[in-house]
Amino acid sequence: MSSPTANTASFITPYEAGNQNQTTTWEACIQFYQDLAVQFPAVLQFGQIGVSDNGKPIHAGIVTADGVFDRARIKQEQRPIFFNNNGIHPGEPEGIDSCMALVRDFCVEPERLAALGKTVFLFIPVYNVDGCLNRQNTSRVNQDGPEQFGFRGNGLHLDLNRDFIKCDSENAQVFNRFFSEWSPDVMVDTHTSNGADYHYTMTLIQTQADKLGYGLGPFLRNTMLPAIYTEMQERGWPTCPYVNPVKDSPDHGIEDFLETPRFSTGYAALHHTIGFMPETHMLKPYADRYASMRALVETVLAFTVANAAQIQALRAQARLAASQPQQVAVHWVADHEQASSFLFKGYQAVYSPSVLGNYTRLSYDRSQPWEKPIAYYDHFVADIQVTQPKAYLIPQAWRAVIERLQWNGVQMHRLEADTSMQAEVYRIQSVQSRPHAYEGHMFHDDVQLQAFGEKVTAHAGDYLVSLDQPQARYIVETLEPQAHDSYFRWGFFNSVLEKKEAYSDYVFEDTATDILNTEPEVKQAFEQWKQAHPELLSNQQAVLNFIFSLCARFKEPEWRRYPVLRIMY
Repeated sequence: MSSPTANTASFITPYEAGNQNQTTTWEACIQFYQDLAVQFPAVLQFGQIGVSDNGKPIHAGIVTADGVFDRARIKQEQRPIFFNNNGIHPGEPEGIDSCMALVRDFCVEPERLAALGKTVFLFIPVYNVDGCLNRQNTSRVNQDGPEQFGFRGNGLHLDLNRDFIKCDSENAQVFNRFFSEWSPDVMVDTHTSNGADYHYTMTLIQTQADKLGYGLGPFLRNTMLPAIYTEMQERGWPTCPYVNPVKDSPDHGIEDFLETPRFSTGYAALHHTIGFMPETHMLKPYADRYASMRALVETVLAFTVANAAQIQALRAQARLAASQPQQVAVHWVADHEQASSFLFKGYQAVYSPSVLGNYTRLSYDRSQPWEKPIAYYDHFVADIQVTQPKAYLIPQAWRAVIERLQWNGVQMHRLEADTSMQAEVYRIQSVQSRPHAYEGHMFHDDVQLQAFGEKVTAHAGDYLVSLDQPQARYIVETLEPQAHDSYFRWGFFNSVLEKKEAYSDYVFEDTATDILNTEPEVKQAFEQWKQAHPELLSNQQAVLNFIFSLCARFKEPEWRRYPVLRIMY
């Protein structure tokens, strides 16, 4: 980092003024930027972009070398945009503090500012404002400093790095609109890790290259990442991939973190933005974590400035490719048949009896360092693919889904009159959900579907969403039910899983017998069911439920029918 000079005397950050184990408060952080913007109006524009769930302002800043801050002009001139998001987890505040010093240095160091060229440095100083204001020193049990820090949850007790698709929080709604309006080329979202012990202060999660796909994925894996790792080594902060052990310790190998769209980098990938989630090591001193974070942001920024034209060209190609007819992947798994290798610096894993209970505990012996190649599973393959439709038809009743698409710049056509059309309809065969709430939802881990062709009537006011647009990838991966973080998996369509009418068993007992005599397909299915589940024949509700669920006489057309329809080519 740059040492404070006479020019920065008025703009020393709380971290720099303290003992290097302190982080700024939210109030001091915002005042710092406001004062900078007044003093350096040709360098920094800073202001409010929304409010949090507790009604607190969320701010963003823009730094440019030529004082151009108008978004419309920046987009028209196709200027590169680098985005630094900080404080999504305010108990991990390195990025908050280092961003303050970096923006200050843009203001007071002309050469540093000029090096941006046409690139825009866009930043959110503290994303999770509510969590930052919930200041204490108890919630990060495994972390070495700082002395006081914010809390992971926001005002709704949500983890905002699980909220980018479902948008339960005001923060995420603000972020969705902000991100899609600016469409940054590269994003760095700053974090601190939890997990194993090892030598590195900085570890790195990047957008998973296979999932990012198109030309961007190979560019990230083969060009950008090697350059970042080399530069970080030269800066004195050797970096390794995020330590996500396939077993209990890194000795057995590590696997790329599959950052699905609930996370910042997975969300960014839906916009064809290259995303990074640097994770400093929790057990290293705060001063080291701060310095390595500053180095990482500067490194990725410098690469972006130098390679902006290529990144922008690859993004344009990816947007075009994603809008074309194709078989498109919506779900990925790690390929353990294809391992890379990483020269890793670790500590000896030690297994010993616990003094707390009758079990063996893991620890790491720092007196026994080692360096050796370990397996690195950085390749993923698609295990669910779908034929991309020409368009989706969304009935207007599903307002929560429609508005989330709109927040992300999705172009829609609203029908002016009732229209008949041929569509592909998903029938939901089965859903397996988590037994406990996950970030406020009962998330659906497994979804099985069958597709049927139907003639349907779309009503005036319904939305037709063509895939021939730049946001095609976002549309597909939110509207396809089997996609990792689809709106369906997050429960936005749960009402269609509920049968609305029921029966009285003493009446339906006779009706069910009649159904078996008049609906042979139900009788055949019932006979097969009896053979498969003899133990359930003594359960009246199970028997009657099975017949009731299949019979045509009391069919409910909307039950288990996914309401978003696919219009095929």
